[in-house]
Amino acid sequence: MRARAWAWAGILAMALGTAGVAACGSGGGAKFANVKAGEMPSGESWVGVYYNPVYGYLHMIEQDGNIVGRWRRTDGGHWGELSGTVQGNVMHFTWTEHKVGGVGPSADSKGSGVFVYTMGQNDIPELGGQYALDDSDSPPGDWHCVKQKGMKPDLNSINGNAPDNMGVTPDQWK
Repeated sequence: MRARAWAWAGILAMALGTAGVAACGSGGGAKFANVKAGEMPSGESWVGVYYNPVYGYLHMIEQDGNIVGRWRRTDGGHWGELSGTVQGNVMHFTWTEHKVGGVGPSADSKGSGVFVYTMGQNDIPELGGQYALDDSDSPPGDWHCVKQKGMKPDLNSINGNAPDNMGVTPDQWK
C-alpha cells in the first residue's frame, strides 16, 4: 500500500515538476503542467475540509458550478480564498491570500494553482498540488492536503477577523 502511495506521489511530482519549468519566463502568470484529468475516485467529492501543516484547514464547497474554498494559516497571520473549475480529479483555481491587519496593495497576494485529488495511504483522500504568484518568475510552491473525515466545511468561519483573545486566557475580574 505504501509503495502505491509513493508511486502516485512520484508521478504527480514529475507531472507537476514540469510546471515549474513552464512557469519560469515571461512573468505573465503561472503555467502549470497539462495534468490529464482522470476519474474522481468512487464515492468521493471535492466538498470537504483538508489540512496542511502550514496553510491550516482548507474548507471547500460547491457553489454555482465551481469549487470555492477558504483557509487560515496555522500561524493566524494570513487567510485566503480560492475558486476553481473541476474536471474529474483535477481542479484549476485562482486564489487570493490576505495578510491579517494588512492595509494597501501589499496586504494581498494573488495567483493560480492546480490540485489533483487522489487516494493516499490507507485510502485517505489527499490533494496534491501547486500554486504560483501572479506576475512572478518564482517557481510554483507545493500545497498538499489531507481530507479530514467528519469535518463539515464552513466558509463563514474563515475571514479577516483575528481570533478572539489571540490565544490569551482572559482574567476572571469581578
